[in-house]
Amino acid sequence: MKFTAEQIAEILGGEVVGNPNAEVSRLSKIEEGTEGSLTFLANPKYINHIYSTKASVTIVNDTFVPETEISTTLIKVDDAYASFSKLLEFYNQVKLNKNGIEPQSFLSESVKYGDNLYLGSFSYVGQNVVLGNNVKIYPNSFIGDNVVIGNNVHIFAGAKIYSETIIGNNCTIHSGTIIGADGFGFVPNEEGIYSKVPQIGNVIIEDNVDIGANTTIDRATLGSTIIRKGVKLDNQIQIAHNVEIGENTVIAAQSGVAGSTKIGKNVMIGGQVGIAGHLTIGNNVRLQAQSGVARNIKDDEILQGTPSLGYTDFNKSYVHFKNLPKIVAELEELKKQILNQKNGNNG
Repeated sequence: MKFTAEQIAEILGGEVVGNPNAEVSRLSKIEEGTEGSLTFLANPKYINHIYSTKASVTIVNDTFVPETEISTTLIKVDDAYASFSKLLEFYNQVKLNKNGIEPQSFLSESVKYGDNLYLGSFSYVGQNVVLGNNVKIYPNSFIGDNVVIGNNVHIFAGAKIYSETIIGNNCTIHSGTIIGADGFGFVPNEEGIYSKVPQIGNVIIEDNVDIGANTTIDRATLGSTIIRKGVKLDNQIQIAHNVEIGENTVIAAQSGVAGSTKIGKNVMIGGQVGIAGHLTIGNNVRLQAQSGVARNIKDDEILQGTPSLGYTDFNKSYVHFKNLPKIVAELEELKKQILNQKNGNNG
């Protein structure tokens, strides 16, 4: 799909300086721009590239004045970075605006769905499923029985949504994600043989949630595993049964949350963080990468380490840890001096 500089300027509310009919069909970095591409300049560090870029159109701040001749057509806006981000969003909406039910997909007769449904080939939608408007289900996806999905939801290829899951509006679920698999519930008998505890709850995902590729969210044993509105989960995260994650919390890749833990609002969790079960994590908490959490955490705490310590305490302790061989050597030397002095006095 091609757009002219004039059309893009209308979208962004900008001013064209150069050829208003310059056409673009793709996006690029300014240093890698080629004919037919659109780029932007926001960081002064890249200003030299605007004089050599081959991009047909470049978005710039309205304060920019070229010092020498340039070949690219300019679109001047208040904030080049914000405008380019807006354009990326628009481009993504156009690219992902698929409609229709493709061949070799299965849609149960009892399914109810809204306008502009897209169902990719080799996808399965089970009994009594309810799909809102503008739902996009990409190929090889599975939607189990009695699932409810709101408006403007994208479910990318290969995702699996187990039965009874509820998903709100404006959610994105990336490839390989599994929502609603059984929680890890087993009970050993006297002989040490484990029997499975039936997992009969569900998963509730509220509005405006993004879930990265290959993340897993387990169904509750009873009740619901709940992901509150605005939560952003990275790739390869494990959320166990009956966990609740509060509004606008973000969790980076390879982190895991054990069963029945409650995480508050606006929490930031770094990569590879492990959180034990049946804990309460307060609001506005910050957990640095690779922290191990085995206790309740109050609001506004910043923790690091395994087991996790207060962030400042961890940094102070780490200074001593790095110097531990030197400290031990100094202690051994002091020990020798004391012993020598003691032996000398005795002699």
